[in-house]
Amino acid sequence: MNVELRHLRVLAAIGDEGTLTGAAHALRVTQPALSRTLAQLEQRLGVRLVERTTRSLRLTEPGTRLYESAHRILGQLDDALADAAGRGTPRPLRLAFVWAALGSHTVPLLRAWRERHPEFPVDIRRADDPVALLRRGEADLAFLRLRPEPDDSYVVHRALIRERRMAAVPVGHPLADRADVALAELCEETVALCATAATTSAELWPAGQRPHTVTVPGVDEWLTTIATGAAVGVTAEGTVHQHPHPGVCYLPVRDADPVTVLLAWPARAAHPATDTFRRHVEQQVSEAGRPA
Repeated sequence: MNVELRHLRVLAAIGDEGTLTGAAHALRVTQPALSRTLAQLEQRLGVRLVERTTRSLRLTEPGTRLYESAHRILGQLDDALADAAGRGTPRPLRLAFVWAALGSHTVPLLRAWRERHPEFPVDIRRADDPVALLRRGEADLAFLRLRPEPDDSYVVHRALIRERRMAAVPVGHPLADRADVALAELCEETVALCATAATTSAELWPAGQRPHTVTVPGVDEWLTTIATGAAVGVTAEGTVHQHPHPGVCYLPVRDADPVTVLLAWPARAAHPATDTFRRHVEQQVSEAGRPA
């Protein structure tokens, strides 16, 4: 099909930036040149990769699959070239998570790794969709709190730990001084749901006892909404350690099922330390008394 790396770079940039103008700017080419390269790729493949209207742009299903593969291919090529050029140690190990990594285990885990494997630094990245980063080859491992759809491009470990559900209420709220709380005590409240932390939804409550909910775009907005008294929230225990807030009190929800934390990595690991880090995580969790 005579597809070249420039074709893949154009599609990767379009998917990343969401617009032709943004993609052209990222690649430092003109928009007409970028459009011609995209059209050439679609012609050679015989399939539409990008749907364009005067107001929007989106990748088609084949375009999305090739976009994710293009990222993996380009990343692997960059790693191979760096290795061939003898640029010393491999790039940092990339660890992704949505809003909380491994809760109270996170800092001890990363400190122990740094002491034992200083040759492999870790880059930590918060992402709205860490599974997408795995598929695109932009993350080497990811902590998840929702089991993703089955996919041959990544492996999902069995449960690492199970975290308690925690209510988040503003300082001064009538429940703030309680030792714990029941779901029924929250059903008359407005509950803030974080769009990037979908472990909580109205379905957590029994039918007929579900609270009014509002959805906010991210964890910062979620915390601010609660701290100002506009709502309460329910989250996993890891949030308590990752996102303490002077205006928010956390307390256990005694009758809600726990949240399972999972570890995932690409089926074809691109970093030489991926398996070593996975074993390190399992060991650290086990030593902390929470069997992996």
